[in-house]
Amino acid sequence: MKALKWIVISLIAYAGLVMTFESLLGTLQPAGGGTLVITTTDASGTTHDRVVSRLESGGRLYVAANHWPRAWYRRALDNPTVRVALEGASGDYEAVPVTDAEHISVNRDNELGLVFRVLTGFPPRYFLRLDPL
Repeated sequence: MKALKWIVISLIAYAGLVMTFESLLGTLQPAGGGTLVITTTDASGTTHDRVVSRLESGGRLYVAANHWPRAWYRRALDNPTVRVALEGASGDYEAVPVTDAEHISVNRDNELGLVFRVLTGFPPRYFLRLDPL
């Protein structure tokens, strides 16, 4: 019974750590040289900005949903015309879902470390290719 109690406490503590990390990351949205701002539009026409990591593979631009909170990703799937601010310039792009061999290639070129995956609770990773319009 003691072992079960410690397992439950450990799982609750881990869930709390993941929620705290994800909440802080979503709130602080650190921006830097390896990021871009993607503007997505919801069904009512309201725009939403989100700082995401800039990824490259095969000379193309990508972004990834690496976290459990991913409303920006769902909005991009629903309305794939997005605005991207990158290195002081902005433009319109089409957000194209990445699957199969392309997904494997982009993931291999932009692997996440184990510590990051532990802190984020091992969410599934989804990619969007950003094609200029």
